[in-house]
Amino acid sequence: MGHLRVGVAVLTMGDRPAELDALLASVAAQDLPAARVVVVGNGSPLPALPDGVTRVELPENLGVAGGRNVALQRLRQYGDVDLVVDLDDDGLLVATDVFRRMAELFRGDERLGIVSFRIADELGRTQRRHVPRLVASDPMRGGLVTTFLGGGHGLSMRMLEEIGGWPDAFFYAHEETDLAWRALDAGWRIRYAPELVLQHPWTSPTRHAVFYRLVARNRVWLAKRHLPAPLIPAYLGVWAVLTVLRRPSPEGLRAWWGGFLEGVRTPCGARRPMRWRTVARMTALGRPPVV
Repeated sequence: MGHLRVGVAVLTMGDRPAELDALLASVAAQDLPAARVVVVGNGSPLPALPDGVTRVELPENLGVAGGRNVALQRLRQYGDVDLVVDLDDDGLLVATDVFRRMAELFRGDERLGIVSFRIADELGRTQRRHVPRLVASDPMRGGLVTTFLGGGHGLSMRMLEEIGGWPDAFFYAHEETDLAWRALDAGWRIRYAPELVLQHPWTSPTRHAVFYRLVARNRVWLAKRHLPAPLIPAYLGVWAVLTVLRRPSPEGLRAWWGGFLEGVRTPCGARRPMRWRTVARMTALGRPPVV
């Protein structure tokens, strides 16, 4: 595939200037330099940025999906990017060879569409929710998977041209799953590469006030958009049971059910159910699309 050019996209809400500076310094330190770096102020002004970094300030917060689509469109306009790396603004590339090793993975597999980094805190710990497998808890076990981590990953621009970008309407939560399912159904592969590390603080997703509502709404939208009809009730039923078993607060549970009903009642874009052979492929990889 020859030399692959890397473009970097970072979203920020302007509240982590020190962390953003450190992240951009770690991007600049890579031994395979990024061809382009785009920072999007998602409804907020941007601080001073290093020379050569493209700045985009949005008048409103478009969410993770919408903001990443803006960054993707800007990278596409340059016309000199083969791989798009999305990084959380409070992350850090602790090694200088992340982009080079990622590009080598893409060069070795023409149908590789997504490479998921390992997310670890400053002590090297990886949260269970950051291991993109259903039952395997070992964060150092790499290989082909059915989803990827939003905080740090690489995407093939060829794949994005074929399957489209992020689902704008999702705003936040499960946008990676939507993209992953479309990629798998189009015959692309997703690889979890634990040797590629994004250092990131140990956090809980429930720190976001809208977490429960958007998680539930977007999960219903995922099913309506992508699952064969017989799998929709199974998928939503499993997640309803799992949510109750996890014993969220009464407020969280009410928000979850409110989001669930919102997902049932509201449109979610065109329905394109995945093929049954994609279901079989996902099952063989250890995660059938019912959980």
